[in-house]
Amino acid sequence: MGRDRPMVTVADRPDAVRPDPAREGGPAGGGPGRFVARLLRAAVVPATLVAAVGLAGVALDRVYAGDLLTRLVCGAALGAVLVSVAARRLPSWQVAPLSVAVMLGATAWSVRLAAAHADLPGGFLDVTADAVGNAVPRLLTAMIPVEPAPDTVLVPVVAAWLAGLAGAEVALRAGRVLLGFLPATALYAGAVYVVGPNAEPAVGPTVVFAGLVALALAAGRTPGGDPVAGLPPAVRGPVRARATVVSAAGVAVVVGSAALLGPALAGRIDDRPVDPRRYVPPPRVESLDENPLIRISGWALEPQQKLLDVSTRGPGDGPTTIRLAVLSDYDGVTWRVGATYRTAGRVLPGGDPQASDTVRQEITVAGLTGRLLPAVATPRTVDGARVAYDPQSGTLIRPEGLTPGLRYTVTSARERLDANLLATADVPAGAQVARVLRVPDGTPERLRRLATHLAEENGAPYARAAAVEQFLAEHYRLVADAPSGHAYPNLEFFLFGPRGGGGQRGTSEQFAAAFAVLGRLTGLPTRVVVGFTARGDGPVRAADAYAWPEVLFAGVGWVPFDPRPRPDTTPRPVEDDFRPAPPSPPPSEVPEPTGTPPATPPAAATPGRSSGERGGPTPLLVGFGAGGLLLAGLVLAGLVGCRRAQTRARLGRGDPGTRVGGAWRHTTDALRLSGRPVGGDLSATEVADRARRALAEDTGRASGSRPAGDAGTGDPGADPVGLAELAGLLNQAAFAPGTLTDAQADRARDVAVGYAAALRAARPRWRRLLWSAHPGPLRWPR
Repeated sequence: MGRDRPMVTVADRPDAVRPDPAREGGPAGGGPGRFVARLLRAAVVPATLVAAVGLAGVALDRVYAGDLLTRLVCGAALGAVLVSVAARRLPSWQVAPLSVAVMLGATAWSVRLAAAHADLPGGFLDVTADAVGNAVPRLLTAMIPVEPAPDTVLVPVVAAWLAGLAGAEVALRAGRVLLGFLPATALYAGAVYVVGPNAEPAVGPTVVFAGLVALALAAGRTPGGDPVAGLPPAVRGPVRARATVVSAAGVAVVVGSAALLGPALAGRIDDRPVDPRRYVPPPRVESLDENPLIRISGWALEPQQKLLDVSTRGPGDGPTTIRLAVLSDYDGVTWRVGATYRTAGRVLPGGDPQASDTVRQEITVAGLTGRLLPAVATPRTVDGARVAYDPQSGTLIRPEGLTPGLRYTVTSARERLDANLLATADVPAGAQVARVLRVPDGTPERLRRLATHLAEENGAPYARAAAVEQFLAEHYRLVADAPSGHAYPNLEFFLFGPRGGGGQRGTSEQFAAAFAVLGRLTGLPTRVVVGFTARGDGPVRAADAYAWPEVLFAGVGWVPFDPRPRPDTTPRPVEDDFRPAPPSPPPSEVPEPTGTPPATPPAAATPGRSSGERGGPTPLLVGFGAGGLLLAGLVLAGLVGCRRAQTRARLGRGDPGTRVGGAWRHTTDALRLSGRPVGGDLSATEVADRARRALAEDTGRASGSRPAGDAGTGDPGADPVGLAELAGLLNQAAFAPGTLTDAQADRARDVAVGYAAALRAARPRWRRLLWSAHPGPLRWPR
């Protein structure tokens, strides 16, 4: 096809590089021994790279239970490096897709292995999808020690594989050994950062990691003599000079950095590392579960509703108390859970009490809703459900929420109390119990006087707690139809309200809340617990739900009390044992005369004048009375006029945002006029929900029927006046000023006026007359 071209051989090319028999492992190169030595030398970098990535798993495993995470991370590192070594003859752009495909298979195997280790329910696809969607937050919110589960091992396994892939490609294919260890170094630093202050310093793994990098650098050097020996003499000198300058500069940078940063780093050796877990919020309970105490009255009205099915295996055949929630925070309006739940595995942290009984229960959810997971105190293992745990209260939640048919098994360590220690036990004090001793501002004076009365003759802490328990059990009636509520006004009405007018009667909600508040007023650390009584195996119904108080005693722990009256007992009137003295006598009461009557007798009547005309004061009194009535009428008329002017100014003046704010103040003033003031710590949505329940309660009480929307339970229910819409408009005015329209402001006005009118219509007739003349809205702070 063309002119013949002479064949050029290697021997004909003077500049060609001839093969070295020694390097090829031939007979002249030393035989198989030399080949094995070179093979071992070539395996040093991949091996050290696998070990360096695996050390990241060792560092992270310090906060994990068992060694499964270390094995999975080391397996991922080994797989990634082996894939790169096996595919070294392929183009570099083909290695990454191949390695990622193998990584997906290895990750799926790791997820299946972790799911079997954690004994998680559900299919493989569901478990994998849940792990992919929640891997990062659960890794940073899981309770320590972290159980190796699909969602807590997924991120470390994938990160280890990617670090091994990147390091192998850079160190082996490109020959940049030091740069190839950069991904492993970043992975190791990330593992140390994630652990933070939750484990001892990783001194040993860090030293080993540095030694591995040094070994890889030594093994990665090109064997032979002077690397510039084959260069022409004219080039050899400049290359050596440049190498010397670069080396000297590198040494100077390292020494200078050590001199500058060394003292600063040495001074921070004792500093506590930053915990990244504080930046990720753990699972939280919903508003329904934040205060489950309000559900007691709703359950009491539906006693046959089945909530759970329970099968118990443990000592004794008597009733078993199952806890749902522990409420430690009280702000004068609401008792709240206030717990910090962190994702936990099957085995929960904390050692078993020395004196305890092991109770194992299989629980199936029926009609119970929310996220709180019932269990006997104190749970130690949970099977069949993924849970989050609060070690302070010993309670559980299921972050995904409860669903009918959910079945799980809980093994608990039920502590046995030593009753002999209670009589002489003290109560702890200090910052660690300040939360359960706090009494919010605004405590009614009559509650304080009652607490003082109960503590006067009872010096020992247990005696004070028993006195509060006995007082409540002897003087109050347990009923199922009492309205929900445990704010200060509710408790004051429960304790001191007229017996014939709805006072001195309540559900276990009022009994437990009153005990807890009175206990704190006497110096006892208290909390409120909501739970159920399980009578053997079978269903747990709404009638089995109740609330009880607990008191913390030093050296004993939390001790439950039951202030409810005993069955078939008639409560004594509160006035028989405690009559709160009014702060000042009413003006209409005139004290009875005391002492010796005056010596001078009264003047005799003047002849010719009747006794009614004696002294002539009657016309004067009549005049003063008529003037007083006229003045009172003028004052009332003035108050009504001022209130109406205030309402017109709020609802009709200013821009739409100002008018929406006025409508909101009109609504909160209506709540306060009904005896339900709202605190400043509540959001607009929470206030709207509370206002809706207040209207439902008052309307149901006025009509003699059950409140609409199940206000006692706090369920959403109907919103006939649009309070949720008003709350949304208020949030829009606050967070997006200038976006409201006149039509929206008019809608807010209609909602506020309609709600106030509906709440006023539910008042008794005499209170409706005083509603418009109440001076409170004119002076209440905004």
